[in-house]
Amino acid sequence: MTRLLAALVLGAAALHALAQPYPAKPIKLVVGYPPGGSGDFLSRLAADELGKELGVPVVVENKPGAAGNIAHEFVARSSPDGYTVLNAAPMAVNRALYQHLTYDPDKDFAAVTRIATGPTLVCVNNSVPVKDLRELIAYAKQNPGKLFHASAGAGSAPHLAAVLFESVAGVKFTHVQFKGGGPATQSLLAGDTQVNFATAPTVMGFVRAGRIRALAVSSGHASPAVPGIPGAEEAGLPGYDFTFWFGLFVPAGTPAAAIQRLHGAMLKGLAKADVRDKIALQGMDATPSASPAAFDAEVKGETRYWEKLVRDAGAKVD
Repeated sequence: MTRLLAALVLGAAALHALAQPYPAKPIKLVVGYPPGGSGDFLSRLAADELGKELGVPVVVENKPGAAGNIAHEFVARSSPDGYTVLNAAPMAVNRALYQHLTYDPDKDFAAVTRIATGPTLVCVNNSVPVKDLRELIAYAKQNPGKLFHASAGAGSAPHLAAVLFESVAGVKFTHVQFKGGGPATQSLLAGDTQVNFATAPTVMGFVRAGRIRALAVSSGHASPAVPGIPGAEEAGLPGYDFTFWFGLFVPAGTPAAAIQRLHGAMLKGLAKADVRDKIALQGMDATPSASPAAFDAEVKGETRYWEKLVRDAGAKVD
């Protein structure tokens, strides 16, 4: 009875939304990470561009914790009226990591568009006695478990990038979880951790300032968005190739007209040269989807890849 009542309430909210021009009030954009990381950076950029195109305020709400699950559940349970939007990385990762999710990545969300894609950067604290990726691998093999790697939490891009690296390189780090990329990078700067497979927006400023060293990007080859840093294959680790993305989702049942408006507004924003330049300066590429249906197909087509990556790399929630 409770579930039926909730469904009726949400359905009534959606019908009410259809009766008004969309959007008619501020929109909430939820992200599952704290300020300072790539998810937060892209959320604020997306909110700014959506607000300009839609003519209403778009407010970012950070709900960090549990590898994004807190934010995912919040949006999944929100009214499907187009006024609550989620910026998320592939949720198939969470399904592979967690035995019991409180939401269904396939059934509880509707896809809007991918925003951007990029590799992580293999970074070390300046005190670590290595100059390149080959030396890091040799040093890690000589000191198994003694290098601490900071991640943005279980299932985050830095976590998966690190465990895949361990698998391909045959090394073992000690994993230290934080609630986001910002806090993880602060621990690297402080020397509390020695290695960080960081998303580019989180660390590029510190790399340029010489406060930490970037040894390689996690993609097989160098990325134009991260000039001067070699790809993993050039740096001495063939077979290692990892990139991540963020994209927009809304609760399942959101009117198609609202989804199309959000998609169109985001595409207009991402088509602007200055917006693409801002994303590129953060070491990523703007990669908007041609349509909500195309993004949905992309997400579903990648599910097996992410689940296999988690399984093969041995990534688990600590």
